Amino acid sequence: MTTENPTPETMTSLWRMTGPRIETDDWRDGRADTVVVGAGLTGLVTAVLLARAGRKVVVLEARTVGAVTTGGTTGKLSLLQGTVLSDIRAHDGDDVLRDYVAANREGQAWLLREHEHWGIDVPRRRAIVYAADPSAVDALDEERSAALAAGLELGTTRSPDLPFETHGVLTLDGQAQLHPLTMLAAFARELRERGGRIVEHQRVRDVDVDSHEVVVSADGGMLAAENCVLATGTPILDRGMYFAKIEPSRSYAAAYRVAPGTAPSDMCVSVGDPPRSLRTATGPSGEEVLVVGGGGHVTGRSTDTAAEVAELDAWVREHFSVRERVALWAAQDYRSHSRLPFAGEMPWGRGRVHLATGYNKWGMTNGVAAALAITAEMLGGRMDWARAYHHDTIGLRTVADTLEVNIGAGLHAVGGRAAAALQPESPEPLGEGEGRVRYGGGRPVAVSRVNGELCAVSGVCTHLGGVLNWNRAERSWDCPLHGSRFTATGARLEGPAIADLEWRPLPDAEGGE
Repeated sequence: MTTENPTPETMTSLWRMTGPRIETDDWRDGRADTVVVGAGLTGLVTAVLLARAGRKVVVLEARTVGAVTTGGTTGKLSLLQGTVLSDIRAHDGDDVLRDYVAANREGQAWLLREHEHWGIDVPRRRAIVYAADPSAVDALDEERSAALAAGLELGTTRSPDLPFETHGVLTLDGQAQLHPLTMLAAFARELRERGGRIVEHQRVRDVDVDSHEVVVSADGGMLAAENCVLATGTPILDRGMYFAKIEPSRSYAAAYRVAPGTAPSDMCVSVGDPPRSLRTATGPSGEEVLVVGGGGHVTGRSTDTAAEVAELDAWVREHFSVRERVALWAAQDYRSHSRLPFAGEMPWGRGRVHLATGYNKWGMTNGVAAALAITAEMLGGRMDWARAYHHDTIGLRTVADTLEVNIGAGLHAVGGRAAAALQPESPEPLGEGEGRVRYGGGRPVAVSRVNGELCAVSGVCTHLGGVLNWNRAERSWDCPLHGSRFTATGARLEGPAIADLEWRPLPDAEGGE
């Protein structure tokens, strides 16, 4: 059924609607060789690789397998990635760029071999990047030049299979589109067959490290292990200050039934405005659907997320013969200020804590490459291309970008408190799906109405104190500083925060006493 106004109940990814059931395990006290935190692509690939090497592995997942970024991706397995290559080249130079492309080649090839081993058909597609407006043509030229410097031959075309005007196109044949949940189910099955365990609804609160072991504290208790791998999108530990080295972004995707033969056969990404991602997939009834992504923004800083969704929906209906929208969802990604992913040992972890983050919306290749790099490091192997993942590459542009983003976060922290303090009392009661931050008892209070229930929680993020903003599309409280997110009732969803929001009395202006 098409739902014009999204709600948490209707915002379910196509992959979760059509993917297989994934078996998991109950909590059990004991010891493991490695604890992996996060059951997305990076976490499960890391766990499987270690299990193949004979390690005893436990995966702890705060929600469910694939609940966060992997379950919300568009599932494109491509080496042509918008303007990522030219961006890396500008920040880090040609040598680092070549390592990045080599890493992504390895991640792509490894994942395709796994699908072949499973007997799962992978649709091969041509990837294209198109200029959505004339101002983006120069960006395509820079991307083509960067690709050539990295040994990647790109084609061009003046006639892409798209029902709207473009101003230049880059192409790369032989790329692929995946079903993320089918893939995670296969990895989960192998891990459990090899004696590993996956435990859902186990939020990790801390990781203590000494010279002999790590002790992972989760909701179910504590697990001791030799090593811990944080595969959580952004690290849940603040050691290394990675929350200040990456910028969170949130975007939306939807799947549509369109008139037969009207969906483009290519996997497409735009440069310029409007930013769009397109691919085909199999729908809930086995029919072909068109998947379109867009509406990207820094998490917690959109003035109206529901308007972002409405704009995406309107654009699709303008250019395609839409019969029905069958799925709508969102995902969160992280871009490092160096433009490179991080994958390797965490500072002050005594060589026992590893992490991966910063895939910049290209987690299908980067997530696997990160897992390969981390496991090689843990098992004593070597991959030359992993140099781009193992260390921070700091140049002048990276320093400038880091300062700019963190100054912006600081301004949002100060501005958010001022806005909450100065926000005028409204005589109008909150409508369904609405939320606002008030000052109550001298501190910000986040008030919302969801499913008819009026709820008040702390309006301050439990990570570093950012004042939260209401995400109307997803009915969540989002932090504009480092991307932590919470439900209307205060339960932590994702991001660097590990604690829930506390309940608060309703302010007088909202019917409190």
